[in-house]
Amino acid sequence: MPVPLYQAKAEFFRMLGHPVRIRVLELLQDGPKPVRDLLSAIEIEPSNLSQQLAVLRRSGIVTATRNGSTVVYELAGGDVAELLGAARRILSALLADQNELLAELRGGERGDSHVR
Repeated sequence: MPVPLYQAKAEFFRMLGHPVRIRVLELLQDGPKPVRDLLSAIEIEPSNLSQQLAVLRRSGIVTATRNGSTVVYELAGGDVAELLGAARRILSALLADQNELLAELRGGERGDSHVR
């Protein structure tokens, strides 16, 4: 029996649900990067980065090519960059709404003392 689309989407978002994976994808938006550059930018243990890169590679969201002893990773397609951009826009809107609410609450705290 085929997996329903909503379930496949949930699994996809679960795969993205790790901060290191998101950071790797953000870094790869600028173009292919060798593992050493990813390590210096993210500053985690090599084994942890290797695990996260393997998850991204198995999912097909990144590709890896070997050039001598250097492994270079890149995004498998431009849609990932679009998805990250959409996430940024959504978060910006949510945070703006939260800041407006916070400002309203702070302003209301002064006004609440007059309401009985």
